[in-house]
Amino acid sequence: MKLPVDLSAVKSALDSTQQSAEEPLSVSLYIDEDSPDDVIGFVRKAFLGTDSKVRISLEYIGKESAARAGDDMACIVAGTNPEVGALAEDIRTAGVPTMVVTSLPSLVHDLAQMSGCPIPVGDIVAPLTKAPNAKGQVPEQIAEATRQEPIPMDKEAAESLAERMGKWVIAACGGKKLAFARAFSFVRRPLATEAVTATSVQNAGIGAFMFIPGADMPIITLNQVKMVLQIAAAYGQPMTADRLKEIAFVVAGAFACRSIARQGAGLVPALGWAVKGAVGFAGTEAMGRAVIEYFEGGGNISGLANLVKRAGGAAVQGAGRAAGSPLGQTIIDKGAKAAARKLKL
Repeated sequence: MKLPVDLSAVKSALDSTQQSAEEPLSVSLYIDEDSPDDVIGFVRKAFLGTDSKVRISLEYIGKESAARAGDDMACIVAGTNPEVGALAEDIRTAGVPTMVVTSLPSLVHDLAQMSGCPIPVGDIVAPLTKAPNAKGQVPEQIAEATRQEPIPMDKEAAESLAERMGKWVIAACGGKKLAFARAFSFVRRPLATEAVTATSVQNAGIGAFMFIPGADMPIITLNQVKMVLQIAAAYGQPMTADRLKEIAFVVAGAFACRSIARQGAGLVPALGWAVKGAVGFAGTEAMGRAVIEYFEGGGNISGLANLVKRAGGAAVQGAGRAAGSPLGQTIIDKGAKAAARKLKL
């Protein structure tokens, strides 16, 4: 099978991903002794790592605490110490992104305000807990204002805190986010999810608005390859020749999605652009989410085969919705079956 992608571009993506994942990191943890013990323990555990390329500095906040200008990020575990705001400001002034983790977000915010060194709201990272109404639901902004503090670090709170910490790292340390994901498990799923969403949206645009027949295939496929490599690297998979197995399945999946799009677009001309866009998004998203599950589960070839099957199924559903009619769904289903017979996976 001739691959619909430039192999030199694939090799370049592999090398670039490996280089990004292996960048050295320097992180400083500053701990307020007045912070609840469960939060201190959670953050310390989250930043524990065995990667020799990660330097972790840890100190308890005192009069001598100061910024380290060469750090890639700093994390302050905040409690009731009124010096937290000033320390965070000093670190930010030194050019270091500073995350303030706490289970007392309102108090930490107010203390920093009163000290004259306010902490940007986006830098205060706390667990999300919900104060349910009669229906068991409540808008997030109300939950934030009415929750109990300190927030108990139960399983739900711990999971939400890990997710929020990961999202903060991705947003604030974008240049090294892949290295952070490789080093710290709480960054992995947020980064992988971001990669899937961004690639799916990009491929939807390419599928919908590239009108030269066949021209979209190499671009969509390469985007999917890069997505898989990025997710694999985030989960600590070595960027070696073994990754070519994953790439082969990605290419096969891209063939399936493209065949479905061609069938649907050709037989439902008025909505051809919508069909191709839906396939570009739905197929890529399903593939990406299956890749996340694949690597979180340990990773194996049988898992990747299932990945391709699931991605093709999502592409069919997306194309059917875009076609907007039962007839369009039937036509695209037939195209999917024909593509599956050609792939013989």
